[in-house]
Amino acid sequence: MNFDFLPKLPSSKLDDRTFDDLVEECVLRIPRYCPEWTDHNLSDPGITLIELFAWLTDQMLLRFNQVPQKNYIAFLELLGIRLQPPAPAHTELTFYLSAGLPEAYTIPAGLEAATIRTQTTEAIIFRTDSPLIIGKPRIQHFLTAQSSEDIPQSLRERFTSSWTRQSDGYWTGSEQPIFEEEPQPGNCFYLAINSDDPLDGNVLDVTFRGAAATPTGINPNQPPRKWEAWDGENWQSVLLQESDDKTRGFSFYEIVQQNESGNSSVGATVRLHLPQNWPVTNFTSYRGRWLRCTFTISETNQSGYNNPPRIAGLAVRSIGGTVRASHSKLIQDERLGISNGKPGQTFELYAAPILERTENEYILVTPAGGLPQRWTEVKDFADSGPQDLHYTVDSLTARIQFGPLIREPSQLKQQTQVRSRIQQPLLDDTSVQVSTLENNQSEHQYGAIPPRGSEIKMVAYRIGGGRKGNVQTGAIQFLQSAYPYVTRVINLKPAINGADAESLEQAVIKAPRILRTRDRAVTAEDFEVLAQQAGRGAIARVRCLPANSQRQAGIVSLVVVPFANTDAITQGKGIAPEEFGLSIALQEQISNYLNERRLLGVQVELQEPNYVGVSVQTEIALEPAYENPFAREEILRNLRVALYKYLNPLTGGIDGRGWPFGRPVYTSDIVALLQQTTGVRHLGPVLLFPIRKQGENWRRQSSPEQLIDPGSEGLICSWADNNLRSNHDIQIIRNS
Repeated sequence: MNFDFLPKLPSSKLDDRTFDDLVEECVLRIPRYCPEWTDHNLSDPGITLIELFAWLTDQMLLRFNQVPQKNYIAFLELLGIRLQPPAPAHTELTFYLSAGLPEAYTIPAGLEAATIRTQTTEAIIFRTDSPLIIGKPRIQHFLTAQSSEDIPQSLRERFTSSWTRQSDGYWTGSEQPIFEEEPQPGNCFYLAINSDDPLDGNVLDVTFRGAAATPTGINPNQPPRKWEAWDGENWQSVLLQESDDKTRGFSFYEIVQQNESGNSSVGATVRLHLPQNWPVTNFTSYRGRWLRCTFTISETNQSGYNNPPRIAGLAVRSIGGTVRASHSKLIQDERLGISNGKPGQTFELYAAPILERTENEYILVTPAGGLPQRWTEVKDFADSGPQDLHYTVDSLTARIQFGPLIREPSQLKQQTQVRSRIQQPLLDDTSVQVSTLENNQSEHQYGAIPPRGSEIKMVAYRIGGGRKGNVQTGAIQFLQSAYPYVTRVINLKPAINGADAESLEQAVIKAPRILRTRDRAVTAEDFEVLAQQAGRGAIARVRCLPANSQRQAGIVSLVVVPFANTDAITQGKGIAPEEFGLSIALQEQISNYLNERRLLGVQVELQEPNYVGVSVQTEIALEPAYENPFAREEILRNLRVALYKYLNPLTGGIDGRGWPFGRPVYTSDIVALLQQTTGVRHLGPVLLFPIRKQGENWRRQSSPEQLIDPGSEGLICSWADNNLRSNHDIQIIRNS
């Protein structure tokens, strides 16, 4: 390991002789100490012995040169710096029930689901972080409005005297239009839903019974509507995919095609995945949890509603729910051993590394014939007294240590005062001074010692974490054990924020920053360093935005880029911006850490960068030696991998440490990069197509640009998506 960040320090090598230097020195001494030895060929047995001892000496010098590095590591430990354990990836697991249940149903915390296990890879296990309550919803109000507003001001109740609610909660009555008689974009209807139980994260099936013979004039494959739910602050989209709408935009197209009974009305469901926070809210004089469906026309829609869809029945039921989960596996009630009653004793857990402990993960010490005692984990024993039931845990090695006994000088202050009064050292007896110092040595116990014969048990701990937990959407599909009424599980979002354990090099670089910040957030650099420290290895980059007239005083804005799994880069796929998302768990972790260290009155805002995608289109000509199918495929693959790596927030940029914040990408950058690839003779025109997010969707610009500027708070990235056409298009042309 080289300390490149400290270039002014002298080299740490105390002896820089190499193996060849040692052999040469020995051979040069042969004529002096053994003149009769004249054959110095490599095949001579004597030369072989010289090389053997030179190799042994070289190994000794290698260890000898490690002494300064060991001292540096020891200093890190004295500063309280420990290598951070792996950070677990976070995602959301959606559980679907076999049928709607007559009452609320709870799926407990700790339920495990996993990815598929293959011959070469182990299953990656995720555990739910909290219980999931699947409630019993009921529709309280059916309301319409002429325009969609963030806060509805004018609502019209559609449940009239002709509508009745049956015992099962199904509303039926005369046909009611869901939009105005002459539908206009912005028309919407609301469903106010009540329940005696929380409905946060529930999956709802909303059943509509509509008039089959009423033409609506829309394209059922692209219905001009959107479904949203109010999360207390904003309207969130809750229709994940078009196939979840069996009504086909209230046209009931498929059901009408399959309807052979001749009924004038048909029913179909819309499946909605509600946000994690779905509170009860008052709008005008109505109260409930709110759903909204709005008539909207996008660029791809050819036509809207000519006639308003009409419905004659409404019902709702919960058929599942979504809950947060983390990449971890729980191990319970592990017996560590029996205490020998000595200070500083250590034990090791079966599995390592282990994740940060929660309040339910601790050690129980049961004295012989006594009651179990709960001991408390501490970072170190600096503030522990002889009676404190403390222990420390090394997360990387899973090593547990109890309080040590330290022999240290007592009454240091008195000794200092005595020495300051001594003005005539020649009159003092040196031997008496040494004796006095030895007598002033005392032993101090830091932390209590488990009594001899006590049983030591770890109640619970979790293993897992690392980049491998950043799995793709739909990868988690298998329950570790069957659970009543749960038919299937899936992650509808990719897992994010998983990071490997901190390396020694990272800890060495972190030390000067910690000495500068002193665990207090004052300057912009302090907030950046402490935010990374709060992430416990899950944060790759942090930038504190400079103050400006648009930002309110007293608010510190941090742009955070979490770690993501970079394996997709080597596979020629790149990393989508969604995989750099800030999970709610990570936001809470960083905010809580910074709140304890910020100045009074300062507020911290966490946000994601403004990601801008880049799609490269170009042509290349190859050197004649590479004009064969195998070489072409390999060169194309290398070019795509190089582009995905270069245009990336983690591995991009000239130095490979991530694309710089606010730096545009120029055509010349891509030209310089592609020309470095072996086998490329010359390039054709290089075109850059920006990909920007508009609302909830990404869109690729149809015309190229000479440079793509992400803005002062933005980052460049690139990823492969055939539907979006974000792939890098590289064509091989023949040499003229």
